[in-house]
Order: sequence, then structure tokens, then C-alpha cells
Amino acid sequence: MGKATNLTASQASTGNASSSPIQSLDAEIARLTQLNRLLEIKVQALVQEVAYLRRMRYGAKNEAMSAEQRSLFEDDVVQDIAAVEAELKLPATSATPRTRAGRQTLPEHLERVDVRHEPDSCTCSVCQSDLIKIGEDISEQLDIEPARFFVIRHIRPQYACRQCETITAAAVAPAVIDGSLAAPGLLTWVATSKYLDHLPLYRLEQIAARQQVNLSRSTMSEWIGRIGFALQPLVDRLSELLRNRQVLHADETPVKQLDPGAGKTKRAYLWSYRSNDLDDGPPIVVFDYQTSRSGQHARDFLHDWQGSLMVDDFGGYKKMFAADAECVVIELGCWAHARRKFFDLQVSGAHPQAAEALRRIGKLYVIEEATRTMDHAARAVHRQQNSAPILVEMHEWLIRLRISTADGSGLARAIDYSLNRWPSLIRYAQTGNLPIDNNRCYAASGMTAVMPTPGLCRVMGTGGSHHAF
Repeated sequence: MGKATNLTASQASTGNASSSPIQSLDAEIARLTQLNRLLEIKVQALVQEVAYLRRMRYGAKNEAMSAEQRSLFEDDVVQDIAAVEAELKLPATSATPRTRAGRQTLPEHLERVDVRHEPDSCTCSVCQSDLIKIGEDISEQLDIEPARFFVIRHIRPQYACRQCETITAAAVAPAVIDGSLAAPGLLTWVATSKYLDHLPLYRLEQIAARQQVNLSRSTMSEWIGRIGFALQPLVDRLSELLRNRQVLHADETPVKQLDPGAGKTKRAYLWSYRSNDLDDGPPIVVFDYQTSRSGQHARDFLHDWQGSLMVDDFGGYKKMFAADAECVVIELGCWAHARRKFFDLQVSGAHPQAAEALRRIGKLYVIEEATRTMDHAARAVHRQQNSAPILVEMHEWLIRLRISTADGSGLARAIDYSLNRWPSLIRYAQTGNLPIDNNRCYAASGMTAVMPTPGLCRVMGTGGSHHAF
């Protein structure tokens, strides 16, 4: 009996000793499995980040080359073909055949200059009888008068009173730049060519030189600065009208500014503020030039404004949306920005969950396209009937997907972005006047990408605001 007891104790001791290494192996396997999972998530995130950076560096960018710019290469091909056809006297062909309803109608508002072409003789070449007019054949050509410089002579006659011995003359008309030889039309041409047509000042200098007019770049640069100062009241008025609107867009875009003292460039920002296209009234865009990205600049520009503000997730705007803020500003989330998170996942590699998210967001935009011509009331009803159910289903789907998605992955970050901003993202669907995204403001900000670099860089301090508006 004692031997049996000793044997049982010995077996138990041997069993405990053998189970201890097994438990250690199981724990090590679990640790390595978890570590492997974390490394897989990290590798996936890095792969997506590399794909994103490659697309930003080497992919097609709206800021780098627009559709119009890419079409320049197509235009070159058409030009070459037309030149060869003209040299070989071949009938003209179209590189891209198109079906046209008819000849293009020239705009009615353009001035018509009549040029009459009478026959050499008004007698019949056969019987020598007088010809009578039975109709007219009218055709139109589009022509242009290039920039034409001319001099305006201001003549103010002086009149004297012999009795009082006084001289009377008309007062000198106010000028944009006192004492300058530039008339308002010339100043307008310089500013429009520089900022709207994106022509650097040295090209304007060459255009003027072809008509033997000396316009130096230094002179035109001074004009630009003085124009900005002279138009500041207009900027103030536009800003005032903009702040009268109840719904606004806001965005900030980095620009390079020359720093002559350091011999290099530094980063500045154009803060863009835009009216809502779904509201009544003409669209208004105001650019506010600042040397930093501090959210204080947005608060200073809007100061006591109250309403709904469409922005991205930049933290500089958050203080305006806080419960203890001085003015009530309601945050509107941008669906284009939320969509971009899933889009980056999809383009970095086939991603079924990202593709499904893009499909659901796409349905929201299809609904918005159908409401383009509706008034606020009809659009609100249409959104409640069509967009609201899709948003409810999408919210539930994102929550379920997030539970099964590992923390730290690209998909988790995309989902968290939408879920964390969900109340601001769905506000548009509860009304008929709120926008779905901030694309209009992004487009306005994107215009700075095609502006000539010196146009924005050669400004220092407060002078930048004169280029910004």
C-alpha cells in the first residue's frame, strides 16, 4: 500500500514537470502569434503609406497638371497633322472624329463689324443689263484685336474771370495710383494677366515691347502692390458680405514665400473662405494671407460670425466648435475627405472593404446630383427619403467592420475618421441647404497651385494680403 502511494506521488511529480515546458511553449507560441499579427499590421500600414507617397510623388495630380494642361499634348498632335495636311494639300481630317449638330454659333453679345463685298460691276456680263439685288449671303468669322496701347490725354481748359482775376478749371479726377502714368485699364490688364492668366511680369514686358512701349517689371511690380492696397476696401466689403452668410466653407493651403534675408523660401498659408453654392446670392471667395497655420487666424477672420462651417479635420478649427466657444459655430464634415481615406486604401491594392465603402459613399453623391436643380425644401425631403437610410445602414456597417478590424491598420484609421466625425458628416442630410463636402473650397484653394511662383512669393509681412484677395 505504501509502495502504491509512493508510485502515485512519483507519477504526479513527473506529470507536473512535463506539463510545465508545454505551457511555456504554448505561451511562447501565443506571444509570437500576437507579435506576428502586429508585424503584419505594421507591414500592411507601411505598404499602404509607401503606395500613397508614390502616388503623391509620381501619380497624376490636379495641382501639377490639370486636364486642360494634359490636353496640350493632344493639341500638339492635332497641330502637326494639320500642318502636314496643309503642306501636302490634303483635305482636312480630324484626329478625333466628332459628330456636330452644326456650325458653332458665335455669341450674340459680340460686336458685329460689317464688311460689304460688292461685285466689280453691277451690269450683267452677258447682256449688259443692270443687276438687281435679290438677297444676301452672310457668313461670320471670329476675329480679335490684341492688346492695344493708346494714350489718354486729359485736357482741362482753364477759364479766367477778368473782374475777379481768378482761374477756374475742372478738378483732377481721382486715380488708383496718384501721379502714375497707368490708367485704370492698364492696371486692370496687368493684374488680370498676372493673376488670372498666370503670365509673369517679364512676359507682359515683352508684349508691351512689341508695340514699342517700355513697361519694366519693377514698375509693374510696384503697381501690383499699390493695386492691392487700393482695393483693400473692396476686400473688406467682400469679407463683410461673406460673413453675412449662414453657411461657409474654409480651407488652408500652403504656399512658398521668398525669404530674401535667408536666401531661401519659407512656408506661408492662404486661408480660403467661400460661400455656400446652395444658398441664394452670388458666390464669394476671400483669401486671407497668413504666415502660419495657427487656428487663431480663422478665428480672427470670422470673429463674431455664427453659422455652419464646412471644414476638414484640421485641429485649428476645433476651438470654434467647442461648447464653451463665444459664438455658436456648427461643424460640417466633408464626405470628400472621408472618402479619400478609403480611396487611398483601394489604390494601394485591392481592398474589398474600402471598395464597399467607396460604393456606399458614391450612392450619396448620385443622390446629390439628382437634387442639383431642387430648392431647399425639395432637396431636404429628397435627402431624408434617400440619403438618410443609406447613412443609417453605413453607420451600422462601419461599426461592425471596426469591431473585426485590428487597431493601427489603415482600414481602422479610415473607419475611425468617419465614425469620430459622424455627427458632422450626416448634418447635411438633415437639411436642404447644407453642402455634402468642401470640394468647392478645395477648388478655390487649388487655383494657387497654377499661379506663377513669384506672384505669391515676392511678398513679405502684410504685403502678402494684397496678393491674396
